[in-house]
Amino acid sequence: MLRLTLRNLAAHKVRLIMSTLAIVLGVAFLAGVLTFSHGLDRTFSNIINGSTPDGQVRPVNSASSAEASRPGGGGGAMLEPETIEKLRTLPEVARADGVVRGAGLYVLDTDDKLVSSSGAPTLAFNHTGTPNLLGEPSLELTRGSWPTGEKELVLDEATAEKAGYRVGDAVTLIAPQGETRRKVTLTGIAAFNGGGTAGAQLLVFSTAGAQSLFTEGKDLYSAVSLTAAPGVSQKELVKAANTVLPEGFEAVTGDKLVAESEDAIGSFLDVISVFLIVFAVIAVIVGAFIIVNTFSILIAQRSRQLALLRALGASRRQVTVSVLFEALVMALVAATLGILAGWGLAHGLAAVFRQAGLEIAADVLVLTPRTIATSYAVGVFVTLAAALLPSRRAARVPPVAAMREDTQPPARSTVLRTSVGIVLLALGLLLAAMPRIGIPEISLPGGFDIPTSPALWVGVGAGISILSVAWISAFLGRPVLAALATVSGALFGMTGRLAGQNAMRDPRRTGATASALMIGLALVSLIGVLAASMNASISDVVEEQFKPDLIVQSPTFTPFPTSIGDEMEKVEGVATVSRSQIAQAVVGKVDLKNPKKNEVEFLFGVDDHLPQIYDLDVLEGSDEVKPGQVLVTDEAATKHKWRLGDRIDLTFVSGRQLHPQISGIIARSQVTGDITVRIEDLVSAKVPREDASLSILLARGADPAVVHDRLDKLIEDRPVVAVQDKDEFAESIKGQVNQLLYMIYGLLALAIVIAVIGIVNTLGLSVIERTREIGLLRAIGLARGQLRRMITLESVTIAVLGAVLGLALGVLFGVLLRDALRDDLTSLSVPIDQLAVFLAIAVAVGVLAALLPAIRAGRQDVLKAIASE
Repeated sequence: MLRLTLRNLAAHKVRLIMSTLAIVLGVAFLAGVLTFSHGLDRTFSNIINGSTPDGQVRPVNSASSAEASRPGGGGGAMLEPETIEKLRTLPEVARADGVVRGAGLYVLDTDDKLVSSSGAPTLAFNHTGTPNLLGEPSLELTRGSWPTGEKELVLDEATAEKAGYRVGDAVTLIAPQGETRRKVTLTGIAAFNGGGTAGAQLLVFSTAGAQSLFTEGKDLYSAVSLTAAPGVSQKELVKAANTVLPEGFEAVTGDKLVAESEDAIGSFLDVISVFLIVFAVIAVIVGAFIIVNTFSILIAQRSRQLALLRALGASRRQVTVSVLFEALVMALVAATLGILAGWGLAHGLAAVFRQAGLEIAADVLVLTPRTIATSYAVGVFVTLAAALLPSRRAARVPPVAAMREDTQPPARSTVLRTSVGIVLLALGLLLAAMPRIGIPEISLPGGFDIPTSPALWVGVGAGISILSVAWISAFLGRPVLAALATVSGALFGMTGRLAGQNAMRDPRRTGATASALMIGLALVSLIGVLAASMNASISDVVEEQFKPDLIVQSPTFTPFPTSIGDEMEKVEGVATVSRSQIAQAVVGKVDLKNPKKNEVEFLFGVDDHLPQIYDLDVLEGSDEVKPGQVLVTDEAATKHKWRLGDRIDLTFVSGRQLHPQISGIIARSQVTGDITVRIEDLVSAKVPREDASLSILLARGADPAVVHDRLDKLIEDRPVVAVQDKDEFAESIKGQVNQLLYMIYGLLALAIVIAVIGIVNTLGLSVIERTREIGLLRAIGLARGQLRRMITLESVTIAVLGAVLGLALGVLFGVLLRDALRDDLTSLSVPIDQLAVFLAIAVAVGVLAALLPAIRAGRQDVLKAIASE
């Protein structure tokens, strides 16, 4: 049996290749995602370990060494030079280097345009030469020299390349304070030791240069990097350092810094990995449908061969094992090819994310044993599981079938299959509708509660429903196939009727083939409905809450110097400029023993012009926020159990504390945060003054276009901000939504490609199965062109069936998911134009999938085809 199986595989190489393509792509995407995720993790791990010293002195409330690079995270207490000298005299300390960090710094390119980091942070600090945990330099200089003068700078390779700078060039910076526009000389190119920069912009200055930018030229330091003396442990180093530190500062070990940094980026990395793995799972599931269908067709075509084996004494078990062994060989071949392709795909994903600003080091994109083992396990398991039912069906072929003229096995009843599928479909629809009906509070034994997230319920229900529809597609697709057959016959005559009859000949096979495309289009249309609803909701929110005539903010949504607002207030036609600022603070009591328990939240700083420009929905109290007061949303009040008049505790990075009184409770709004304070209070807490946005009201009678033009000219040499009216503001937000949408469409395109392969495979095998029939049709006068048209129409029928089922499911669950998220997505929008495009794409998919099978069918010799068995 083993030799027979291997000989059978060798005799049908093309069939083997076509059958394995679907699982190759699924495994390739899985292996690529796992490789990319590992590379992403290693990149950040190398950066963290390669840039962390043995110990560090920092403000007590600082969450991590990267605090100053976050919006609103700066403003920590500063260290005097005397403290650093005391640290250097300790016998446990080999060296103590003062660190100066800052935020709000921008690089302009040679065309005076902002160099965007696409969301990655800008890390600006002084060069100290502090060794890392391994005793190596924390930074690697690849070209040039380190900065020594006040107006010298070192950049990372990516930023220098984007900006068009070379060593020796004059670099233009936009500074957060003092003189806004500054020129410095690029002296070198550097990166973190062992990990590149992961997309962050790296700006390294001399100590004097960093202090001129971030401490107003004063000899102050943000932190101190400590290097342990030989034989001194990290704990001993930190213990000694804490004996000489002033109040408000602490020394922490390098290991703790690493743990904090990994914890800070862990959720970010997990989101990316889970996001990509979801699409990998979709690709594998779609591939499984193709494998099931392929083996079902192969078993049907080999009924006589299997019956002869049974007649010659082969047992049912041997036949089953033979088919499964064939599947195993296919799985191993497919998994091997998929793993190799996945390695290439990982580099492709890295290139895509590199364009988005996330740099992944190429040398960490390697196939790990875990990735290889997982890919093989998934590829083999999915293929064997998909081949299990067809193999059992093969074992049930009776020996007497070898003597029949018609070797096709009789169609089995689908009543049980359909009944189970309908029950599961009803269950899925019920789960998806639970957020509208009302989610019950259910507690399981052991204290476990059923999740109450509306989106989760819809997602689970959608998953069950889509798979159920795929399971009973033969039943649900029958009326669609009948309608398509009628249309095809009316438009194309005899060839159209033949195509429709061929598609309806085996509804189970047609439905299974269409299911792969259905899954892809269901997800695509669901995302399309969500994206359209999100864009409509954005328009509604902007229309309702955008009250200023103009708004000014950074294209990258980062803070910018206050001097820009100062100058805009003097522009003719500008009546009022309302400023806002973002800050961070620990809300509630600070837990010094367990910092992870401290709840750090973003605060929204405003001035006294806020009520003049925006109409806030006040639930209790007033919308005025004076120094010493705070506005909170009803959600924040419920979460923290706050009431009107209560005082809340806010602790800032500087160590300063505020206890403002709640003057108003407002409904959630897009123009304020959950906690809104006065900018003057942030200044008193030593938070550096930066603006996050400016809301501008024009003077009565001023021409908006003229004032807009004046403000644009004002910021020509400072492109860190953009002036926008209502329409421009809405379009800028929609642009970000569409950018994410296109990325999702690109990832889902893989499922569409696999579905195309499935249709090609089914049609190709169907042509082989109908060789004699095709020969007879040709013999009675069917021209080659008509034959090709018939096969093409059959392919289009399959594709349109998948599109109809997929678009219907996608729109249904898109509407239900939007309803579950109605607090955030206030409007429902069904993109009819996009759905029409998806349907047209499905027709094009059908035409393309039919090319090879149609050409092959047309080339068959008529006499040989008639004589075939």
